[in-house]
Amino acid sequence: MKTIKIAIQKSGRLKDGSLKLLKDCGISIDNGKDQLKASASNFPLEVLFLRNSDIPKYVEDGVADLAIIGENVLIEKQTSYHMLSKLGFSKCRVSLAIPRELEYEGLQYFQGKKIATSYPNTVADYLNRNNIQADIHMISGSVEIAPNIGLADGICDIVSTGSTLLKNGLKEVELMLKSEACLISSPQLDKEQEEIVDQLLFRLSAVRSAKDNKYVLLNAPNDKIEEISIILPGMKSPTILPLAEEGWSSMHSVINENDFWERIDLLRKAGAEGILIVPIEKMIA
Repeated sequence: MKTIKIAIQKSGRLKDGSLKLLKDCGISIDNGKDQLKASASNFPLEVLFLRNSDIPKYVEDGVADLAIIGENVLIEKQTSYHMLSKLGFSKCRVSLAIPRELEYEGLQYFQGKKIATSYPNTVADYLNRNNIQADIHMISGSVEIAPNIGLADGICDIVSTGSTLLKNGLKEVELMLKSEACLISSPQLDKEQEEIVDQLLFRLSAVRSAKDNKYVLLNAPNDKIEEISIILPGMKSPTILPLAEEGWSSMHSVINENDFWERIDLLRKAGAEGILIVPIEKMIA
């Protein structure tokens, strides 16, 4: 069987999350310190540790078959790829920011101003769509210092918590786009490679489903089972087992994380007792 190559960051905020995701998928990777290439011992996968900004081009050229990369980098680099899945981690936003002491009354503030950024294409596209003319300064690295040294009137950068902006006397004023880690593939995969990718996507789906759901066990009076079953539909329907105590049953099901607290409140009101919540390691529908 062929081996497919997946590119991930060699350093940065995506690296640890990417390796953890592969581990959760049951893929064991022996990567020593400062290794730029590592093979999985139990899956036909080779990991390439690359500079973040280079990854989209490697995928486009077919040097890497897959990559885990932030949407923000994909949008900036404007290369060819196939989007396979958004992965739900390393979420951030790409925003415009200005010195905290300045008044901001809208995007028109940036008309004729200087903007420092590592995302010149993203900024240019955004400003063009909004009919704003500005002078974009490309900076590699920390752009937050640019307004403080007189290089720019504002910046565009990725924002997670906003603490870095705060430390540098800046405030976020325009949300340009939201981003998270994505799995992408090269447009040049052959049939055998696509079969391996399908296996990986199956594992990813099981891991993502497990994270999005909780396993619930509870005790219910038999005369409330029908009402509680409506609240707890599960993957098909709840599992119901009789308890030793007459008139009571144990019910097992799955609740989606987004509905969790609302469902729990409804279950309590419907008469459920002894509610136990258990994390799910893998979930295969």
